[in-house]
Amino acid sequence: MERTYINEVKVGEKNKIEGFLENIRDKKTMAFIVVKDTSGKIQVTIEKEKCPEVAEIISGLLPHSVVAVTGEVVANDFVKLGGIEMIPEDIEVLSRAEALPMGDDANIDTRLDYRWVDLRTDKNNLLYKAQTCMIAAMREYCLKQNFVEIHTPKIIAAASESGSDVFELKYFDTKAYLAQSPQFYKQMAMAGGLERIFETGPVFRAEKSFTNKHATEFTGFDIEMSYIDSFEDVMKFEEELLTYALKKLAEEYGEKIKEVYGKEVIVPTLPFPRMKLLDIYKELEERYGFTVPESEKTDLTTEAERMCKQLAMDKFGHEFLFVTDFPKDKRAFYHMRKDGIPQGYDLIWKGCEITTGAQREHRYEQLKAQADEKGLGEDVKFYLDFFRYGCPPHGGFGLGVDRLTMIIFDLAIKETEFLFRGPNRLTP
Repeated sequence: MERTYINEVKVGEKNKIEGFLENIRDKKTMAFIVVKDTSGKIQVTIEKEKCPEVAEIISGLLPHSVVAVTGEVVANDFVKLGGIEMIPEDIEVLSRAEALPMGDDANIDTRLDYRWVDLRTDKNNLLYKAQTCMIAAMREYCLKQNFVEIHTPKIIAAASESGSDVFELKYFDTKAYLAQSPQFYKQMAMAGGLERIFETGPVFRAEKSFTNKHATEFTGFDIEMSYIDSFEDVMKFEEELLTYALKKLAEEYGEKIKEVYGKEVIVPTLPFPRMKLLDIYKELEERYGFTVPESEKTDLTTEAERMCKQLAMDKFGHEFLFVTDFPKDKRAFYHMRKDGIPQGYDLIWKGCEITTGAQREHRYEQLKAQADEKGLGEDVKFYLDFFRYGCPPHGGFGLGVDRLTMIIFDLAIKETEFLFRGPNRLTP
């Protein structure tokens, strides 16, 4: 008999379900078990006198064992779990579980040590279903806008962002690196005439950061698009992409997220507000008395970034805020400059940076000069060659999938990555 997902069982008919034993109540004359799969849960009710062999099987099992149950599903208004129950005629033990190595109150590091057990919770199941929904919506939106999906190499010959924060590895008889982003190859796709591309893939950063939002490996959703007039085109695309994805998420899982996590998925209005970096510091001081030394106003400090959450809500009634006009020494060499100002931005959501985006410099001589200015000329020679034979004006951005999930659910990055990687975490 073929397996039926629990949310698709037919009342009044024989069904076969397979899943984990979530709960066992073994009484004198009756036994009750709750079986769950990725779609839901169902109560299985065993009358011991009628089904002694099934009752015997249940008596030797611990929660989290995996079983296949065949039997009729019937309506029962007294059953709190959906008003139905299964009356089994056969139970097969697919895998016996030992006693769990941790309790419900285990700390995050213990949970990560046994991540495969931790992932079984309803909350984690919802988290990854919601993440899947959002990324699928972003992919869907890109495809509607004539983008193509590419997959760039993650073993590369030169650091893709700068010479620091990069993982070095031995590559036969030479040296290679793990990609800090697909940046160079996204731009190569522009020079190759693909015009609009996106990619979802791993990103590596050798940062010894121990915050709730940093990881040494994460999943990025990257965009690059040709024939833009300015970085405003890039910001417009990103705000429309995120609004589309959050709308889909709210429709599909908004009520469940509110029920399980107590968080509301807000679909933002368009356009997202924009502010220059120095204007943000001016507003933070005037509104909240927040000050930093002048030397620190060349970038958003951690606290200033956090306070952008309140500023965006108080000034614009919005969760998102684009920050522009960073100085050139704080931006990558490949950002186009206009009057000396990099034509790029950061996007802050609820006080957390989720994107750095920009119009790229596509003119070979200017790009080479900016690489030389930062002392990168020889290291990025292969990349500069992409622009020697014609390349359209273009720009793009990268989003951290795990950071997006972190903000939606108000969790730490350790809890939103399938398997977290940090300076002190390399297993499981």
